[in-house]
Amino acid sequence: MSTERTEQIAAGRSRHHPLAPPAWLLNGLRPATAPIPWAAVLRAAVALSVPLAVGFALDEPQYGALVAMGALSGVIGDTADAYRMRILNIAVPQLFGAVGVALGTLVFGHGWLAVGVLTLVALVSGMISSIGTVASVSGLLLLLNAVIGAGLPLPRPWWTAPLLLSAGGLFVLALTLLGWPLRGRRPERTAVAATYRALADSLEAAGGPGAAYEERRQQVTQSLNQAYDLVLGRRARVHGRSPSLVRMLAQLNVVIPLVEAAPAAHLRGRPLPPEIPAAVRELAAAVEEGRTGTPVLDLPAPHTPAERAMDSALRHAAAVVHLAEQDAYSAGNVADVDDKLGRPAALGVRARRAVRDMVLSGASWRYGLRLAVCIGLAQSLVSLVEVERSYWVALTVTFVLKPDFGSVFSRAVLRALGTAAGLVLAAAVLAEVPRGWWDVPVIAVLGALIPAFSAKGYAFQTAAITPVILLLSDQLNHQGFDLIRPRLLDSLIGCAIVLVAGYLLWPESWRTRIGDRLADTVYDAARYLERAFAPVADEAARREARTVRLQARRRIYRDLSAVRSEFQRALTEPPPTGARAAAWWPLVVALERIVDATTAARVRVNHGAASPAAAEVEALARQLRALAEEVRGTRTAAARAAAPPGADGSGVLAPVRQEVAAARAVVHPDV
Repeated sequence: MSTERTEQIAAGRSRHHPLAPPAWLLNGLRPATAPIPWAAVLRAAVALSVPLAVGFALDEPQYGALVAMGALSGVIGDTADAYRMRILNIAVPQLFGAVGVALGTLVFGHGWLAVGVLTLVALVSGMISSIGTVASVSGLLLLLNAVIGAGLPLPRPWWTAPLLLSAGGLFVLALTLLGWPLRGRRPERTAVAATYRALADSLEAAGGPGAAYEERRQQVTQSLNQAYDLVLGRRARVHGRSPSLVRMLAQLNVVIPLVEAAPAAHLRGRPLPPEIPAAVRELAAAVEEGRTGTPVLDLPAPHTPAERAMDSALRHAAAVVHLAEQDAYSAGNVADVDDKLGRPAALGVRARRAVRDMVLSGASWRYGLRLAVCIGLAQSLVSLVEVERSYWVALTVTFVLKPDFGSVFSRAVLRALGTAAGLVLAAAVLAEVPRGWWDVPVIAVLGALIPAFSAKGYAFQTAAITPVILLLSDQLNHQGFDLIRPRLLDSLIGCAIVLVAGYLLWPESWRTRIGDRLADTVYDAARYLERAFAPVADEAARREARTVRLQARRRIYRDLSAVRSEFQRALTEPPPTGARAAAWWPLVVALERIVDATTAARVRVNHGAASPAAAEVEALARQLRALAEEVRGTRTAAARAAAPPGADGSGVLAPVRQEVAAARAVVHPDV
């Protein structure tokens, strides 16, 4: 969601027409402006239709349908760029999915036992979803397949369904990896080049309208996060043996001084010479094409500290980008290349830490319990009540109650609308298309719509997935057109269970913690300000202080990106959560500007400006901490304290003081 669109949602809450649909619903129904992933479209069409065709050819259509169901989960989970990450994103969840469908098959038709097992699986699924992206997809597939196994008459013996579903997922993985020999490390290289291009766009907007620059700066942060995640995600295993990987990491690291210089250039209040963003775009092309040699830069002469910072950073980046040997930019020490951001621990260590944090996390337990309660209710309705209900109720609960995927409330409503649209499409297919071989081209077309529609939004994704699941499940239960009305009713029941038992009855749904999260980030901004201007005794201490400052800067920008995403998600909630998020949104923007101004001040000091007095730095840090307490709800008189020394508008921290004053005005409009 763009900055402009987010601000429109926040502002729209105060001027929305009383008879118009709510803003959060309109936002969810508005398709995102994302390109269609044509490779994924083709892959989905093949992955879903080929297993079904093989099943018909072998006169075992139910086996083909199960393999296609496994392929469907692989298509949904194939969201990474780098091939090694795609292996994890597809293969690891398949293992959890196999366990889930095995458990579901074993308790099929066993009443209370099925309720108990699925409730326990839901608890585990919810808790492991808090670990990370791969764990979240694994938890989702664990529960989904358990629900399917407990709700559909799957082939026997019990290990048949896990084997077939896993075969479908592995088929998607095989199709995905076909391009690896040709593309190699292109995803990582493309991500690094995209960071340079996003930076060039940001530099082009620097000194112009604030909204345009802020949005492009956000894109730089997102590109930088993605590139580091891709490159550092591979480095643990191949770093010491891969000069090309070290080179990409060096090219990514040298973009940091350019990113730091951008706020200082923006605060000048006038656009940069066009040669500068053009030079950065040329570096992006060199990164993507792997060019080496002697760079040729035609840059204007720098005069101010901000201009000198930009010129120095750009010339250094050009030298590193065009060098081929790792020693040229690692100075004989590979660790120096990437330890500026902190070396990640080994995979086993990280796994143990993640499990420990999950077990000790109150949020993890709360989400697991919410999911378990809702699945328990849904499965009780399916297994114990003398009314014909299907696995679709619990399936709906599983898809909707995923807070790491978005707003629970809006997802419930959008799920109902998307399911209704998907059922209309499925009804047309079931009514007009003969069962049998005609299902193969139909599934190919509908499967191709899944990645295309998923890029547009949750309601569109649901509308695409629904008919595929219905047509594949019809190969197992042979209900045909009679599936349509019950599935719509089941979806509405599942959404109602989520809204009541998974949303309304949980206080955290109404008493949102976005204020606490924002307060923590304001504290981090105060610490970043202190670290940026901490005194140093000698050159060794200066280098160490710079490393600490770089790590702090990357952490706070990543945290700001996460806070912005959390607030954007909260804006799509109904009152009071959405209203509170809209009220605090100006402070999120102000906080980003404070961090930018701090970075710009540090860059100016590095290139000739006078350092601020320690008393001025401490006074501003105190104001930020007091502001954090205000945000958290603890009234503190210090928030209204006198301005710090140097408040006459001069000094390198003058822009920081202005942004802090603007942030205080958000909390205290009367000050």
